[in-house]
Amino acid sequence: MADVSLFGHPFRRFLWSPQHWSGSTALMDWLESPTAHIFKFNVPGFRKEEIKVQIEEGNILQIKGEGGKEEANAKDTVWHVAERGTAGKSVAEFYREIELPENVKVDQIKAQVENGVLTILVPKDATPKPSRVRNINITSKL
Repeated sequence: MADVSLFGHPFRRFLWSPQHWSGSTALMDWLESPTAHIFKFNVPGFRKEEIKVQIEEGNILQIKGEGGKEEANAKDTVWHVAERGTAGKSVAEFYREIELPENVKVDQIKAQVENGVLTILVPKDATPKPSRVRNINITSKL
């Protein structure tokens, strides 16, 4: 495996972002194939309407989810244990943020939820990027 500097790796935003995790149960796998990056999140109990996937700032993948609210069925209902959430509150929520590599097609990202797993497919762009090197002309005066 190649030695990769943490600060030059797209995963750095995931690791250092202060908002990447908020009591989430949305554990993530990030796989890379020759043609795409594949993200898989555990989102048990979430419907697709409760999950929002978007791109921000050009290449930041944001995944947000807020589960439904549970209400007590009757006024005389007594909650003995409320580990999944309390009456009138969201059952679960999560927020993940990942800086995508530069070689992706953000306009072709696809997502699906099936059996409690959110899968996001981010196709790679095989087109070579133009060089980011730019020569600066040196003069004797500014």
